[in-house]
Amino acid sequence: MVKRKIVKINEDLCTGCGKCVSPCAEGAITIVNGKAKVLREELCDGAGYCLAVCPTGALTIEERETVEFDHHAVEEHRKQILDQLAIVKCARCGASEMERVLIPYRHKQDSQWVCVRCLPALIHG
Repeated sequence: MVKRKIVKINEDLCTGCGKCVSPCAEGAITIVNGKAKVLREELCDGAGYCLAVCPTGALTIEERETVEFDHHAVEEHRKQILDQLAIVKCARCGASEMERVLIPYRHKQDSQWVCVRCLPALIHG
């Protein structure tokens, strides 16, 4: 355990509007049962970008004992979110439509998607 800054959410003030979710680049905040929650403390970097958008002032930064911020956990969490959101993926590298622009193509009566990074290799062989 280390002492560091982390977001604290006052459930009495939180209306569950969700405005704090998007500014959290690490994905630490989510809405659970109509209230904002810090999903996992190791995902919160304590930067506080979420504070400015809260219309009720339910979010504050506090310095306290908690787990260390984990960059690896943040990347894994982002990947899980992208995988859940991704409907279409590049047939060559597996990149999702959330990661790169995808373009549909047909080859030998098969419909596929290719990302912009893989497109040149597809064209030029």
